[in-house]
Amino acid sequence: MNKLDTLRQIAVLCAIPLLALVANSASGHTIAGSDANFVQATDGPAIFPFIYLGAKHMVTGYDHLLFLVGVIFFLYRPKHVVQYVTLFAIGHSITLLLGVLGNLQVNAYFIDAIIGLSIVYKAFENIDGFKRFLGFEPNTRVAVFVFGLFHGLGLATKLQEFTISDNGLVINIISFNIGVEIGQILALSAVFILLSIWRTQASYLRHAFVTNSVLMTGGFLLAGYQLSAFFLQPAY
Repeated sequence: MNKLDTLRQIAVLCAIPLLALVANSASGHTIAGSDANFVQATDGPAIFPFIYLGAKHMVTGYDHLLFLVGVIFFLYRPKHVVQYVTLFAIGHSITLLLGVLGNLQVNAYFIDAIIGLSIVYKAFENIDGFKRFLGFEPNTRVAVFVFGLFHGLGLATKLQEFTISDNGLVINIISFNIGVEIGQILALSAVFILLSIWRTQASYLRHAFVTNSVLMTGGFLLAGYQLSAFFLQPAY
């Protein structure tokens, strides 16, 4: 192993405690600060600001990004990336719109825990865990769509925490969702380019197991954090 490969492996392993710090921060779905104030103060259609907020949410939403990195990790052709990301986007859009516009109430901690486990699922699948240890291979396309539903519902629970004016609500939520998809395209384009560069190196397949183990660790940390908050929340 040369020095460059050693440094890469060290960097990957050092990402584990970094993910631990992330897991102890606020949820990846959080909309806070001036953005939260803007959402609550808006009365009427605000198409472009909500598109911006949606894109910002996706680009900074590490839980979304970790899952999608797992999804595209072994996808080599752009058309396959588009297929899987489209399935995720459809699921995400359905529950985001239904959750907010239909006032679908779910426990935010529980949904965020499932989102963390979605990262675990995809990383486990990437290391061929289902076939090796359980003797079957799940339908990846169906799984990505289903987890897209949960990811969208997770965001809907956060938007439901705000007092949002009904004036322009439909347009603003649709605009926000469009922004989410734009942010997803931007983020995944960057990730796909980086992965494509890495795939030219012999270290890619050699470190694939370690990389996906880091993803699994991050997913378990996120799920564990949310489940502990779920069970420790005060009863009313």
